[in-house]
Amino acid sequence: MSQQPNSSSSSSSSSSSSSSDKTKPIPRYYALFPTTLPLGPPPSGPFDIDIRALRREFLRLQAASHPDFHHSANQFDSNSNGNSDESLLQRRKAEATSSLINSAYKTLSSPLLRAQYLLQELYGVDLAGDESTDYQNGSDPTLLMTVLEAREQIDEAKTEADLEPVRVENEARIKESEEKLSEAFASEDVEAATRECVKLRYWMGIREGCDEWEEGKGFVMHH
Repeated sequence: MSQQPNSSSSSSSSSSSSSSDKTKPIPRYYALFPTTLPLGPPPSGPFDIDIRALRREFLRLQAASHPDFHHSANQFDSNSNGNSDESLLQRRKAEATSSLINSAYKTLSSPLLRAQYLLQELYGVDLAGDESTDYQNGSDPTLLMTVLEAREQIDEAKTEADLEPVRVENEARIKESEEKLSEAFASEDVEAATRECVKLRYWMGIREGCDEWEEGKGFVMHH
């Protein structure tokens, strides 16, 4: 007699896999801002972030963990109890916490850095490291042509007004990439998120090129 597939075992395995996905640890930077990011990272939470709310929570966290605050409090304790070693330890912990909060805020407040962070933390794709060269080298010709044309326009600009068409077109590209990143992370489309993140790096480089433009200086590509 032929055996029937064990549906309960299959169901259990599927349930276990699903449960495993749901219990994936929240990336550290997201866990630092529970008020602004209560749902965590995508796909459970949105890719887009309320930057004003993030900044308010960042300032509250920094005020509570600032090394100078702990130094003043612990200096009083050490004068009372003579426990200078513990005061130094507490100050170092406060400095480390303050540095972590700064890094988290800087990363999460930038769509590009946020996307790179999520790709690394959730999917192991390192676009901020050596692997980024591989992805960029595989970029499509249309992307590279767009970047080269923008670079040429910036190089040839004589006044700030000459840069305005480049800025307008590029800001539209940045907005489009951010929208596509939001969709890609929501659907866990890692390939699309990776592709759009590479594009956004180029668009941000063009923005910086425009911002740093000086007559006769030439264009320096940031990415």
